[in-house]
Amino acid sequence: MSNIVLSISTNRQKEVMSYYANHFIERIAPGVIFAAKLPDTAITMYKSGKLMFQGGGAEREAARWGNIEEQKNTQKSSSIGVKGDVLPEGFATMSVLGSDETGTGDYFGPITVAAVYVPSSKIALINELGVKDSKMLTDDYMRKIAPDLRAACVHSVLVLRNEKYNELQSRGYSQGKMKAMMHNRALKNVLAKMAPEKPEHILIDQFAERGVYYNYLKNERDIVRENVLFSTKAEQLHLSVATASILARAAFLKEMDRLSEIAGIELLKGASAKVDALAARIWRKQGEEFLRSITKWHFANTEKAKKMK
Repeated sequence: MSNIVLSISTNRQKEVMSYYANHFIERIAPGVIFAAKLPDTAITMYKSGKLMFQGGGAEREAARWGNIEEQKNTQKSSSIGVKGDVLPEGFATMSVLGSDETGTGDYFGPITVAAVYVPSSKIALINELGVKDSKMLTDDYMRKIAPDLRAACVHSVLVLRNEKYNELQSRGYSQGKMKAMMHNRALKNVLAKMAPEKPEHILIDQFAERGVYYNYLKNERDIVRENVLFSTKAEQLHLSVATASILARAAFLKEMDRLSEIAGIELLKGASAKVDALAARIWRKQGEEFLRSITKWHFANTEKAKKMK
């Protein structure tokens, strides 16, 4: 089923409503200001200016109101510099389960992984809720929209706290292996929640090539393999990964808040020289074991902080 989303002006919205007035249907959903149903096409308009066409006649009807080729070219341009699997034509409008992680480069705080299913029928809604590539959004904004996204989508969010991270690392687990295990578990959780429905594809934001990823999982009992695609910059390729990135970040920020409260000082993100100085301060005041419990202990920051304490 084709799914096309256009952006239109307020004046154009009025024209659309007038044109499809005889096909109007009542549709109660967040942000919807008009809906119509043709024999082969469903039309939904949102207050944000997004106009979505779904069904066999989607391209025909969308062509009345916008430049479809321009939209396709925009989607292609956003994938410049992307590495990974070749995605199917029209991938951005498909029903996809996506996963992403954050916190991997932060000395303080956890690794978090989220998996989110965004069916084609909810693409316009997710746009309406404000989802973009999380690198374009502030932490405060992501905190704000995360509850609505959790309510709108089937999802799973996993948090690997520092104590467990350090334990696994001491047992020889690489960060890549930990991330692969978390992605696989989060994807399994969502697939179980949405069964018997299945996504058209699964898209993992690529942190390791396919063979390496599955080698990390070789000892796992259940491994998600069906229709799995890997790509870098995946948050630019489908809203499911962009949404997963936001939910993972919101979970990371929540855990950072918890750790900051325990530490009695606002912890810094990243792994900079300022982080080293803060770690040394905490070490002097609360001791090595406490600092270990709130950090990724094997990071170089530990040795730097030790010299400063």
